[in-house]
Amino acid sequence: MSETPTIPVVTVDGPSGSGKGTISQILATKLGYHLLDSGALYRLTALAVIKNDIDINQVDKVAQAALDLDVVFDPQPDGEQKVLLNGEDVGVQLRLDETSAMASQVAAIPEVREALLIRQKQFRQKPGLVADGRDMGTVVFPDAEHKVFLTASPEIRAERRHKQLIEKGVDANISHLLKSIIDRDERDRTRTVAPLVPAEGAFVIDSSDLTIDEVVQQILDFIGFSEQ
Repeated sequence: MSETPTIPVVTVDGPSGSGKGTISQILATKLGYHLLDSGALYRLTALAVIKNDIDINQVDKVAQAALDLDVVFDPQPDGEQKVLLNGEDVGVQLRLDETSAMASQVAAIPEVREALLIRQKQFRQKPGLVADGRDMGTVVFPDAEHKVFLTASPEIRAERRHKQLIEKGVDANISHLLKSIIDRDERDRTRTVAPLVPAEGAFVIDSSDLTIDEVVQQILDFIGFSEQ
């Protein structure tokens, strides 16, 4: 336990569609670190709430659903991460607009955040961790040496999400996605529990006009990592 603070952590926070998921996976591979997709934990809890028809206002039941999650993150050779909930591949379901909207509500419940906080911290293992989320640098790993905050314009993020959903075979309306993103940004910025803001001292990157490789390189430079 006493060694935990010495294990390096790179936190990558930002709003939906900022590219933090893809960037974090690439960073974890290049650094040889473990990866935590914390947003998936909230979406998984949201999916469990939806699947089990749990009333979002029944806080105890929602928190219990978070504690009872049977989750496996299974990295794939093509760089995509397979996510299993109770043995079922739920990757596509996690990206649905309904799940994302519910996840934002779930994430605002203190009891759920407390239930998932322990699980998130357990991902901090040697040789290091890249933690992707919304409050990794502010709440979960406030002692992380390197903190990054990724952002992009709502329009660019809507385009990215639309492309992602279409590639996964999910019908999506870009106008609806844009409104959903703007509404969610407002909820996340103004919520009283862990609002979405850059951590103190975070390296803020606007990825609107940057390629994935350019963002990754900026972060590697920030960390001080040099590829051999």
